[in-house]
Amino acid sequence: MPFLKKFLLVTMVILVVFSVCTSVFASSDVVEPVKKAANVSWWVWPLSLFVLTFVLGIVAVLGGVGGGVLFVPIVGGFFPFHLDFVRGSGLLVALAGALAAGPGLLKKGMADLRLALPVGLIASACAVVGAMIGLALPTNVVQISLGVTILGIVIIIIMAKKSEFPEVKEADALSTALRITGVYHEVSTGQQINWKIHRTLKGFLLFIVIGVMAGMFGLGAGWANVPTLNLLMGAPLKVAVSSSKFLLSITDTSAAWIYINNGAVLPMIVVPSIIGIMLGSMVGVKILAKTKPSAVRYVVITMLLFAGLRALLKGLNVWK
Repeated sequence: MPFLKKFLLVTMVILVVFSVCTSVFASSDVVEPVKKAANVSWWVWPLSLFVLTFVLGIVAVLGGVGGGVLFVPIVGGFFPFHLDFVRGSGLLVALAGALAAGPGLLKKGMADLRLALPVGLIASACAVVGAMIGLALPTNVVQISLGVTILGIVIIIIMAKKSEFPEVKEADALSTALRITGVYHEVSTGQQINWKIHRTLKGFLLFIVIGVMAGMFGLGAGWANVPTLNLLMGAPLKVAVSSSKFLLSITDTSAAWIYINNGAVLPMIVVPSIIGIMLGSMVGVKILAKTKPSAVRYVVITMLLFAGLRALLKGLNVWK
């Protein structure tokens, strides 16, 4: 099996890289604060991040999110790292997951370039502004805002009735001019699905807000990409999920550079997290082709609800 051979090869390389990185981490100045904060061996946290992000990588692909929307509130709430480092890592994690999953989704014909590129350009520019705002705000303000945002996302997901194949009677003028339309093969039913979108201008305007919030909280933008592409613009659910995952590779790159330039990237967090998310994303692509993304909906809701409450209470100093 080609995939199994690739998986084993990548795993062997990763183990070597991880061994080298851990030797660096062991002598790093960041180890002592972590050990004091959690009173456990320093290596527990990179290992825990690897396991967590591997699972998040699978869930992220199925849900069409970048992984950052789950990574930031969970790691920021339950790991002994400063939130600025977690947000910077969250964008890199979302970016890595998107780069790992993107080629496979394009090859399978589920992600669409004409749909992803325009909204990706808009969100990418706005994410830079959001990253600057996020780094300028006090940590507790960001924690509270993050908690409220995550809980708002949970409400949107619960109330939204996702449609696998939204009815679009007629494509609007803007989507027609940009030739945003396509065909993909639905494996679960064996059908060829012809799709088009509408309300394109409203969708583009909404992606301005999505970009700012993605950069500000380091969440990536998948949490809002899918509802916007699917419910507002009328793209089929699998096309929305796949295109969302692909366009994160555009959106998160710009915001991530702001965090890197400000020194808000810690190798102890980033290295195991990127390894885990990329491996998980490759597995998630295989699963996505045969399953419905809505199957993971309740898992995402539960994780976000718990993480959102944790971030909010931590920002209010109720739960330290």
